Amino acid sequence: MIEVKDLYKKFGRTVALQGITLEIKKGQIYGFVGPNGAGKTTVMSILATLLTPTSGTAKVGGYDCVKHPREVRRLIGYMPDFFGVYDNLTAYEYLDFYGASYGLSPKERQRAIPQMLELVQLTHKTDEYVDMLSRGMKQRLGLARCLIHDPEVIILDEPASGLDPRSRIEMREILKVLRETGKTILISSHILPELAEMCDTIGIIESGKLVATGKVEEIYRKMRAQRLLKIRVLDKWEPLLARLRSAPEVSNAVREDDHIIISFNGSDSEQAALLQTLLIEKYPITAFSEIEGNLEDIFLEITKGVGS
Repeated sequence: MIEVKDLYKKFGRTVALQGITLEIKKGQIYGFVGPNGAGKTTVMSILATLLTPTSGTAKVGGYDCVKHPREVRRLIGYMPDFFGVYDNLTAYEYLDFYGASYGLSPKERQRAIPQMLELVQLTHKTDEYVDMLSRGMKQRLGLARCLIHDPEVIILDEPASGLDPRSRIEMREILKVLRETGKTILISSHILPELAEMCDTIGIIESGKLVATGKVEEIYRKMRAQRLLKIRVLDKWEPLLARLRSAPEVSNAVREDDHIIISFNGSDSEQAALLQTLLIEKYPITAFSEIEGNLEDIFLEITKGVGS
């Protein structure tokens, strides 16, 4: 649904994008992870036909964003990080204005606007003036605005930016509903755990380069050659430590409080075989698990040295 190939963008002497290539399939939720200035908004602006790339191509639904901008705009709903709202318009009038801008007939708008307000949980604010809404409500109204024409592709640039925890949860729940409708969604954030929960695939971008892309678990596996395993045992601590240190897949084993932490170099099957062997050898193991990392760990490790 979205195809970006060898995308470069320069602003004067500043290189904002350095050969970005990615593909987002129909119905997929793709999360862009990166700090401010990494290039997320530049990619999204090109896909939204607001910027022209210096070189490379960007397509949405098979349409080139430079050659066929009208067709692309019909397919997408774009929500920028900062968007303007109009004073002296109610929430209903605001959506009515944008619905008309998208070419919806009065009858179509009359049907769509209540549905959008219900989706973003603003039905009770239908007649409220937009400038009187909270930031979280304005964000949700902005999401309704970009959905009013029922786009196939939704591009959301930092939709949770500046929101309080409750508003972030509300926004996340709305995106889950959209996910179930089969929309293709590109969403950016520097709130990494939220993207891990919502997205099928993530792309880590730093200094205009896409340094990693894939499922969170896949990226984590590639990043870490070693796994950290936690083993809890009732007794026989010293014999178990000696036994683990002698295993070829174990590079280190240390006791920490009531458990043992080992650095494990093997595969999933070798991990299962190790546990089976320890149980056969009668070690009283009560817990055996892998210590999972998080997206902050992934980002810091993968972007180490990028742009330097």
